[in-house]
Amino acid sequence: QVQLMESGGGSVQAGQSLTLSCVVTGDTMLSSYMAWFRQAPGKEREGVASISPSRSVTYYADSVKGRFTISRDNAKNMVYLQMNSLKPDDTAMYFCAAGWMGGSWAVVGSYKYWGQGTQVTVSS
Repeated sequence: QVQLMESGGGSVQAGQSLTLSCVVTGDTMLSSYMAWFRQAPGKEREGVASISPSRSVTYYADSVKGRFTISRDNAKNMVYLQMNSLKPDDTAMYFCAAGWMGGSWAVVGSYKYWGQGTQVTVSS
């Protein structure tokens, strides 16, 4: 059974940084794109960033380009999201996704496996 577990969320002030981590157990994700999504209260879940199996290709939402960096460690079956210069608009539950099934990297339905999420709160 594949399981994803996120960690690293918290409450910070605007301008500060956080690093989120996600570990995958139950299967290797060596051949799968992995991604981070987020969902703010009352809003739809949106794609934040995605990374290819070889780490050579990354995608970012326009709202986080230049501030967030996605990375992965295939040996540890982990994916990370370094978040710098955080803004109040970044406040959301952040989810790790794996098991890409094709389609747009930023679409929820493109991923088979999901974590439970980790909360990020940014105050002004």
